[in-house]
Amino acid sequence: MGGVITGFGVIASIIVTGYVLGRRGALGGSGREVLTRLSFNVASPALLFSTLARADLSVVVSTPLLVTALSTFVVAGAFVAVGAVRKWSVGRTTIGALCASYVNAGNLGIPIAVYVLGDASLIAPVLLFQQLVMTPIALTVIDLSRPGEHPPSLVRRLTTPFRNPVVIGSLSGVAVAASGWRVPGPVMEPFTLMGGMAVPAVLLAFGISLPGSELPGRGEERGPVLLSVALKSFGQPVVAWAIAAGVFRLSGPALLAAVVTSALPSAQNLFTYAVRYDTSTILARESILLSTVLAAPVLITVAALLG
Repeated sequence: MGGVITGFGVIASIIVTGYVLGRRGALGGSGREVLTRLSFNVASPALLFSTLARADLSVVVSTPLLVTALSTFVVAGAFVAVGAVRKWSVGRTTIGALCASYVNAGNLGIPIAVYVLGDASLIAPVLLFQQLVMTPIALTVIDLSRPGEHPPSLVRRLTTPFRNPVVIGSLSGVAVAASGWRVPGPVMEPFTLMGGMAVPAVLLAFGISLPGSELPGRGEERGPVLLSVALKSFGQPVVAWAIAAGVFRLSGPALLAAVVTSALPSAQNLFTYAVRYDTSTILARESILLSTVLAAPVLITVAALLG
């Protein structure tokens, strides 16, 4: 369980640092917004480019990817269905669906894949699927639903994904990987350095947002928060297990890997998206916090049952 403890310890220490900075007002009144904009517009695109440019795209076509994709669509679809019945806004429904299905495959998934599953490459299909499919779809939906003076034209609708920094970084990295070109070290190094700011910036901004907040699950977003957390922490692992074992007949390490990756908590970069688009930031913050707290016992239980 060393990977679980290490991953959660790193995340918690940086969030606590952000909390202290927020309590002291060390970064001023706009510290959170500056950090999230830095991550969204610069650091995250750089990280995605440098990561995907060196990725083995052959891992995309795999059974684990199908399990991940199907479980993601089932869980996200469940949240969207409830949102439609309750007539929640597009922004709230989209952010909530992401919180219910978009796992922390980077700064938590990688160490857990190494220490629990014994192979960091097992998390690669999840990373690629989320960045190449889920992120462009979700951010495009939010972009097109934002109020404006005129309805978006057809050209704007079609080009929306390609004007988003996160999507641009992802697609650029995939294009480089697909071409087989090895980016020279001096050219790649600036992207690597800037990308290194992405995760710490998001976690610090998350911590800064906590002082003065209500306890999770008790505010105005109580319903969507509890629904997204229940789907993420319990629904998605169960659905992944059912699909992996029942549909694809996976067993042993392959089954464990499919369920463990689905049991990871909501990703912190979802908070960045919520702040960037000024929609459902409370929902994102509380869902991430609660699912991260619940992830440790859930992961330990999954490992004990299937390991």
